[in-house]
Amino acid sequence: MGFKVAVVGATGNVGREMLDILAERRFPADEVVALASARSIGTEVSFGDKILKCKALENFDFGGTDICLMSAGGTVSKEWSPKIAAQGCVVIDNSSAWRYDSNVPLIVPEVNADAIIGFSQRNIIANPNCSTAQLVVALKPLHDKAKILRVVVATYQSVSGAGKEAMDELFAQTRAVFVSDPVTTKKFSKRIAFNVIPEIDVFMEDGYTKEEWKMMAETKKILDPKIKLTATCVRVPVFIGHAEAVNIEFEHPISAKEAQDILREAPGCLVIDKREPGGSITPHEAAGEDATYISRIREDATVENGLSLWCVADNLRKGAALNAVQIAEVLINRKLIAPKQKAA
Repeated sequence: MGFKVAVVGATGNVGREMLDILAERRFPADEVVALASARSIGTEVSFGDKILKCKALENFDFGGTDICLMSAGGTVSKEWSPKIAAQGCVVIDNSSAWRYDSNVPLIVPEVNADAIIGFSQRNIIANPNCSTAQLVVALKPLHDKAKILRVVVATYQSVSGAGKEAMDELFAQTRAVFVSDPVTTKKFSKRIAFNVIPEIDVFMEDGYTKEEWKMMAETKKILDPKIKLTATCVRVPVFIGHAEAVNIEFEHPISAKEAQDILREAPGCLVIDKREPGGSITPHEAAGEDATYISRIREDATVENGLSLWCVADNLRKGAALNAVQIAEVLINRKLIAPKQKAA
């Protein structure tokens, strides 16, 4: 007997990716339901070789549903996740609504799968921010080896992290530049075509943006609260794929060669690191792939026990949809949930 899975926000970038990944990985579901807002009732979305018609979240009964993959934004999640969880359906939420709740585990399966046991307190599990997810996959095996003290990261984040409207804006602006039409901005504070914008999310009192704060707080919760991290998050004119330039200080010595060898064996990591032109990974090559790619591993001689590296992943997959599906797989593989229909 398979599971019944609901995908909330099925018409969005991440929701569609969730459906694709469920099909690709042959998730053990007897039934998959696509849910969205009332205005999207009847909208068709793909699930493998099937077409699903979206139903309204507001009218759906979760009583017979085992897992809800929630990708409808923080406001919707704050309202609906507790209601869904109260009906005995485990919610795996992709927004920031529950990440910092001490009673909600924040999970990246390659990093802290054991923390999933805490899901029963609220019946909700949080998915990390896309930029955090790929970072901690790369940091975890290095932390285990040499203990990370401090991380300085600069991100190069694609527009898909800001949703379909942001992707449309990059496309429209790029076309406008080529045909000498006026360039209009809606989603971003400045023009994104042929430009970079050094701010993502709202500003906080200390001058950091919310996106930068998320990386700091989430890395501490997922990996180690003692790690110090500072981030500068930048939006770049790329459709899919986040990249990060990462500088790491360790307590114990670790060479570039050791780091390469460790990361080659680490779950979820793929090292592409030839010291020649074209020997590094870019977002273009990472789009559509599941791995967290790592390149440019080198020692930093300006600090004791320092390394620098380049990290790239598909933000819609490992940064969101894939990680959520992997969390659901952990629940099943560890026999933490069973299909309700079987129990009935």
